[in-house]
This record gives sequence, structure tokens and C-alpha cells, in this order.
Amino acid sequence: MALFKAGVHGSIEGGISGRQSEGANSIVISGGYEDDEDGGNVIIYTGHGGRDPSTGKQVADQQLTRQNLALARSRTLDLPVRVIRKVPGGFRYDGLYGVEDVSHKKGKSGFNVYLFKLVAQSALEEVLSSTDLPLRSPTRRMITASRIVRDSEASRQVKEYYEFKCQVCLTALPVPGGLYAEGAHIRPLGSPHNGSDESNNILCLCPNHHVLFDFGAFSVSDDLELIEIQGSLHLHAGHRIDLRNLRYHREQILQK
Repeated sequence: MALFKAGVHGSIEGGISGRQSEGANSIVISGGYEDDEDGGNVIIYTGHGGRDPSTGKQVADQQLTRQNLALARSRTLDLPVRVIRKVPGGFRYDGLYGVEDVSHKKGKSGFNVYLFKLVAQSALEEVLSSTDLPLRSPTRRMITASRIVRDSEASRQVKEYYEFKCQVCLTALPVPGGLYAEGAHIRPLGSPHNGSDESNNILCLCPNHHVLFDFGAFSVSDDLELIEIQGSLHLHAGHRIDLRNLRYHREQILQK
């Protein structure tokens, strides 16, 4: 109620505040969900729903509706959310975080839950100004973030297999200096997916199909037929794809 009255969090009960048509504006981390992981600047936040109100145990699958859809919408709209943590004696506002990833998987209780990866936008902000100038100096921000170091050689090799043509639509984008394509990881890197940065986990895609694939708008079957869109995935004889990664994408990334 104190957070609500202060205008920091728009719900007096739910941990996610927002509307599914507009996105979420804040979340509260209170330790209520067993699948939460709080790493400070990186948070794996469990979605709303499916808990027994009397025991707090997960007893049903979560759905991508209401508050969960609002938080997923914040990702597609690239809108930051306020993060509030429960601390001894009350709650603490810990800044703005971006929703970097959304996945669904079986949680510790055996029911499907939605997991949202949130990353702090800024760990330190310093405003610099000078009295010698008629106008104040621009705001400067120092941002620290934990990032996966990617193996650009593996991605480049996959792109060369296909002569920088998308494996879905066979489009190659001519840009100054040559052709452009993107290396898309089938099983995403980093927590909570922990995919490998090897060629058997990388596809060569155009930017459009890369975004659709990462957001779970389509996936690929074991026989390389496309799911949710028409067609099949083109495969070079030298490019081996680990089918376990495709199965992971279908089970935990594909938004059915």
C-alpha cells in the first residue's frame, strides 16, 4: 500500500504492475516464487499466476495473459520497468531494468512458468556540469553490465556457408562493404537458457527472421519444417545443427 500511495507500484497485491496492451511499469521482488533468481544487475523473474494462495506453492501452469503479457509487452516495446525489492523492514526501489528475454519452462514444482530476464539499465549515473559554460553540460551515464562474450568466428563461419543468405527466406542484404546477415542462436546464450556459442547452435538469418525467431514467433521441427510460418529451413551440407537445441527452442521459446 505504501508503494501504491507513493506512485512507485500500481498494484496493491500483484508483483507486476501494468496493462497487457501498454506494457508493465514496475515489478516487486519479494521471494514469493521459487524459480526467481536475483543476481543484482541481472534478474530471472517468475511470472504471475498458478500459485495456491494459502500455501504459496505452484499448483498450475502459468499463462501469457494479464500481468505476464504486460511484462512481455514491455520487451517488444523496449520499455524499462521499475524494480522494487523487499528488504528487512519494507521495500527498496532499485532503478530501471530492461526486459531482455522471455521464456517458458517447467519450474521446480513441475508446472510451466514464464521466466523474464531483466537487466539493469544503469549501475551508476553521474551528472557533470560546468559554470564556465552558458549551458549545462549534457548528462553523462556510466553503465556497467554483464555480457556474454560471443565467438564471432563460429557465427561468421555459419554465414559463409550460406553466402550470407537467410536460411528461411534466402534473402541476402547488400550493404556498403558486402552482404549482411545475422547469426541467430537457437538456444539463447546466458541465464536462464545457457546455450552454447558453437556453429551447431547458430542459424544464418536476415534481421526480420532473426527477431521473429528470438521472440518465438516461429520455430523449426526436427525435419527442418518451419512451425507457425510456411516453408522449411535451408541447410548447408557442412552445417550440422544440434537437434536438442531445436527442441529446446520449440519447448521454451516458441510462443504457441
